[in-house]
Amino acid sequence: TECVSGCVCPVGLYDDGRGGCVEQEDCPCIHNNELYSSGKKIKVDCNTCTCQKGLWECTDNVCYGTCTIYGSGHYNTFDGKFYDFDGSCEYVATQDFCGDKNSSGSFSIITENVPCGTTGVTCSKAIKMFLGVMKTLSNRSAAPFPAILEVIPDTKKFSEMTVGLYLVIEASNGVMLIWDKKTTVFIKLSPDYKGKVCGLCGNFDDKANNDFTTRSGLQDSNALNFGNSWKQSPMCPDVTEEIKPCDLKPHRKSWAEKECSIIRSEVFKICHSKVDPSPFYDACVHDACSCDSGGDCECFCSAVAAYAQECIKAEACVFWRTPEICPIFCDYYN
Repeated sequence: TECVSGCVCPVGLYDDGRGGCVEQEDCPCIHNNELYSSGKKIKVDCNTCTCQKGLWECTDNVCYGTCTIYGSGHYNTFDGKFYDFDGSCEYVATQDFCGDKNSSGSFSIITENVPCGTTGVTCSKAIKMFLGVMKTLSNRSAAPFPAILEVIPDTKKFSEMTVGLYLVIEASNGVMLIWDKKTTVFIKLSPDYKGKVCGLCGNFDDKANNDFTTRSGLQDSNALNFGNSWKQSPMCPDVTEEIKPCDLKPHRKSWAEKECSIIRSEVFKICHSKVDPSPFYDACVHDACSCDSGGDCECFCSAVAAYAQECIKAEACVFWRTPEICPIFCDYYN
């Protein structure tokens, strides 16, 4: 028969994406632009997915949701929407008081944001957790230095423990706070709250495109309008423009880009196909430029640690700290 130009596989075989031909049961699967051979398993949040004949077959466990607030006004919602908001006020991070007349709600978490540095960016000074009692994590200096924990004990409502660098507060209603005692807070919610919460952390319904739902229940495409709607006091001014600290402090930009390049480097290569480094790199440069009142390295370290944390969630463990880069002195914690 006449030859036909091009790359094709014989009848009954399939292109495996690697230049070879395989039978259907040996077809690989794609995840984050990476090929996985048939039979390979990956972890996606709390579920396990197995490659079968070119398709992923996953368990259907309902997972805890995590919202991250860190650095100079960076938010990563329960559904994975990444955005910046530099408001100076108290804001609802998340709560289950969302206008449902059949629910009186059971918790509310408020973040108090104040200016950090001289560029106008803000960071979380305190986190207040209302469970009928109040738990306040307070960083009174509004800078990434050791902070103060104010405790109103009520053992029936919550427990607390220190795990490595973090203070963990777990409430009996399925709400958990994890705080690095600086400017990073992780809020975890049990699956029972899916679609029942609101605030800067979004609505936890597995749809990132509707996370910008304002206090009045309307969807907005603008992060500033969305953020402004969740302020606690009408006396606080609205945020009207996005702050770009590297434009205001151009002499810091080259240093910031050089330091933050670790996120895009070989050090984190194992994670790049699992978690997009771009928004975390941009946030790192943003923070490194804005920290101009001391704590430069701490701002950088917190930004890189936020990406490392997402990598861990995606089962890509990266050992990025060294004696020169954001070291941790274990003797201090023992």
